Amino acid sequence: MSPTLLFVFVIAYFLVLLAVAWYTGKNSTNESFFNGNKSSNWVLVAFGMIGTSLSGVTFVSVPGGVGASNFFYFQIVLGYLLGYVVIAFVLLPLYYKLNLTSIYTYLEKRFGVNAHKAGATFFILSRLVGATARLYLVINILQTFILDKLSTPIPFEVTAIVILVLILLYTIEGGVKTIVYTDTLQTSGMLIGLVACIVVILGALNLNFSEAFSALSAKGYTQIFNTDFKSGSFCLKQILGGAFIAIAMTGLDQEMMQKNISVKNIKDSQKNMMSFSLVLVLVNFLFLFLGGVLTLYASSKNLMLSPDDLFPTIALSNEFSGIIGIIFIIALISALFPSVDGAITSITSSFCIDIINLKERPILEAAKRKIRLKVHVIFAVVFFIMVLIFKAVNDKLIIDFILKFASITYGPLLGLFSFGILTKRTLIQKYIWPVCIIAPMLVLGIDVLCSPEWYEKKLHVSLGLNELSTGIFNGYKIGTELILINGIITFLGLFIVSSKKNAEI
Repeated sequence: MSPTLLFVFVIAYFLVLLAVAWYTGKNSTNESFFNGNKSSNWVLVAFGMIGTSLSGVTFVSVPGGVGASNFFYFQIVLGYLLGYVVIAFVLLPLYYKLNLTSIYTYLEKRFGVNAHKAGATFFILSRLVGATARLYLVINILQTFILDKLSTPIPFEVTAIVILVLILLYTIEGGVKTIVYTDTLQTSGMLIGLVACIVVILGALNLNFSEAFSALSAKGYTQIFNTDFKSGSFCLKQILGGAFIAIAMTGLDQEMMQKNISVKNIKDSQKNMMSFSLVLVLVNFLFLFLGGVLTLYASSKNLMLSPDDLFPTIALSNEFSGIIGIIFIIALISALFPSVDGAITSITSSFCIDIINLKERPILEAAKRKIRLKVHVIFAVVFFIMVLIFKAVNDKLIIDFILKFASITYGPLLGLFSFGILTKRTLIQKYIWPVCIIAPMLVLGIDVLCSPEWYEKKLHVSLGLNELSTGIFNGYKIGTELILINGIITFLGLFIVSSKKNAEI
């Protein structure tokens, strides 16, 4: 597969995105950047959110993990479905009732300015690390399989800068208004690519869908439920953890909710959330099935590949015509951009609204726009620095890291919002930040004690905690329920520093 031809298709794809951005960003304002003037079409929002939720990490790491973990990831997906129900019928009515632009404004109305700033800060930190990890993964694939093979190789740093500049160009004016449309385009590219890749790999194996599923079942790859209680992927832990991951990483996430609350009314927003969640279950199943047939193909060719290299190595190999390589690259980019463009836009929105209170400043709209643009560019620079950090670390199967990090940083958000919704108590302002910092630190300590081998592998050091872990936890491994533990500890800490005085809302 010619790397030059692939590169041409990548450039052509970017030009299409810029054309869509130019068209949708005309006559944009600060309001349209932040919330799309609350006039977004719910069908487009739901469809585009599929791409945002999946990202390039799902496109590569979920299929790559099937060989080692079967279909266990689907347990988390089932948990997501439960979480989305809570978002649709508990959180969205709250956001619409208060007519929020930033969902963290709720925390200020409920608990005061410290809670507001804490919630926004943890969101920015979480989304910054998660989005840049995803960005690194896709840039690394483009670099390895295309740009390093050109007659004049393009350095990794240049690739990262160019991609971030392109994202800036199509998000800097339109914001949410533009992203609703570009995400729809990109989700279409990703899903078409997913189905096309399945069809091509099945053809190479001379199997139809039913035969392939039977072959996967015979090897045990289609096992969904893990009944080993001590395992980190035990079914109840994965489902419960998945539910709270969905609540935190979607329902308490400004990037995801920014699109939902851009829909003009609560009824349409709920239809958006529920239709999106059902389609997402099907799409994740197809990704796992793709991972299974890729594993079968690799086994038939005696290929020994790391999880994150499985899909790109096979798709871009000389065994197939150039078409599947083009489909893979376009689908991969389509999976990347909905998560990165939305992240930069939502982080900019949250920083402007929640941290520096831009909307309430007594200055002209033109001055506010200038500040917003500066913030947007600054975060793009921060994204670039973070991508270089991930390149230095060079970790494989990055989805493990993202879920672990999210479980640590989204815990305070889960604790704050649940305390606000489930109780009528008020918080003592000076103790909010200490609780929100101490709780995730305690959870991190518990997780290190419970799973020292995971951290030893990531940090490349010997912690010497295995005997202590066995003595305390008797072999029990914490999985996705880590975010729930974090939320509970934060909740209890907030209860300790609260008073019985009823809140006003």
